[in-house]
Amino acid sequence: MDDKSTNRQYDEAAAACRHIFILKTNDYGTSWRVLRTISIADQLYIKAWRIRTLQETNGAKVKEDKAGEFKAMVNYGIIGLIQLSLGADVPEELAAGKAGPLYDENMAIARATMVDKNHDYGEAWREMSQESFVDLILMKILRIRQMVAHDGATLISEGIGSNYIDIINYSLFALILIGEGKHTL
Repeated sequence: MDDKSTNRQYDEAAAACRHIFILKTNDYGTSWRVLRTISIADQLYIKAWRIRTLQETNGAKVKEDKAGEFKAMVNYGIIGLIQLSLGADVPEELAAGKAGPLYDENMAIARATMVDKNHDYGEAWREMSQESFVDLILMKILRIRQMVAHDGATLISEGIGSNYIDIINYSLFALILIGEGKHTL
């Protein structure tokens, strides 16, 4: 695959996630603004753990498929980045039309990270299993939880935002591979 194809696939998967985010924002407003970092981590954990359970049991009683859960993780990751950038002093309810641009700004950061890492790692993610994506996402969530327990402080590691970006990108990679038929729903 060349970089242009990957970038196109990434943008298409990201656009599908954004569409859901905007529809839910229209339905619920920016109620997600009440979520603290630990709550976002827990929502991500629930989604990732459900995928892992589906991978191990091959059976679902709830109709939401794995792709829907990966899309939700993209959106919770973006919400996490937005929350980090806005801080607690910004009102919980954002003005109409503000959520979309904030989403786009943070997705652009995740995309730029993907482009840089893709250059350095040579698209190694294309050979990864869906199980590895989920395990890596779960690890990133546990790291976020540990950082929250230390009031966000790290000695040598990247911060909470970098972990959100990795969760977003792993989830989008999984969506791309599902779209190509290389990973199961």
